[in-house]
Amino acid sequence: MIKGLKQVDISRIYPIISLTRLNRPIGALLLLWPTIWALWIASEGWPGFHIFLVFSFGTIMARSAGCVINDLADRNFDPLVERTKSRPLGTLEISAKSAAILVGILFSGCFLLVITLNIETILLSFGAIVIMSVYPFMKRYTHLPQVILGIAFSWGIPMAFTAIGNDLNNTVVMLVIANMLWVIAYDTQYAMVDKEDDILLGLKSTAILFGKHARLITSVLQILCLTMLITLGTSNEFGLFYYFAILGAGALFCYQQILLSRENRDDYFKAFLNNNWVGMIIFFGVAANFL
Repeated sequence: MIKGLKQVDISRIYPIISLTRLNRPIGALLLLWPTIWALWIASEGWPGFHIFLVFSFGTIMARSAGCVINDLADRNFDPLVERTKSRPLGTLEISAKSAAILVGILFSGCFLLVITLNIETILLSFGAIVIMSVYPFMKRYTHLPQVILGIAFSWGIPMAFTAIGNDLNNTVVMLVIANMLWVIAYDTQYAMVDKEDDILLGLKSTAILFGKHARLITSVLQILCLTMLITLGTSNEFGLFYYFAILGAGALFCYQQILLSRENRDDYFKAFLNNNWVGMIIFFGVAANFL
């Protein structure tokens, strides 16, 4: 009897986990890494438990809300795409109304966290909600939805600085530019997985826009990202460990380009997933400056 009840509970909970991508944390990690780069730089080390926990849990909930909005927008397309055909809105395991309620709950949770910070950070958080809400619809109207995602995934950087009480200075600008270049590169890799399906459905992406030059352009974006991170390091007088981290990130980018050269969906996706290690190694390089 108890065993049966547990099975029923899991069957009800798993579609929610799938919808919010809690079973696939890569997106939350890619959103979190640049945010904690910014937290460590702004606070010159450990930002304290309060701010760290607010940004960590806020990032997870914000990313989950963005995923639900994305699936609401794509619920008629997802069943037609191999990679997304089992998503719970497309299979009708969860209704659109329930998903919309879940978005409200997640955004409310984010807001309860952010109101524990200062007024500047609270005001910036409204911009994050707007950009996350419009991003899922961009691939219908522009070949540059990855640029919009770059803005969304960089929004935590200025919020981190204002939360610590710092001005939005040149360091913020350099971090935002570096991160946007990185996001456009890795989300193009992600879009390459679905490129053929998206063309058939009339959707747009940088993978389609760049066409046969996608690998070259992503490599240029990665080089520009590293260049901006080096500029950031020199302007802030970061130490040797930071530059070792940048070198490590460059090596990972080279590995990703090898994967892309194989021209198959599995390797495109492996290249995308590899970016988690890029974010982590850069964080260690940043953190090492403040030990």
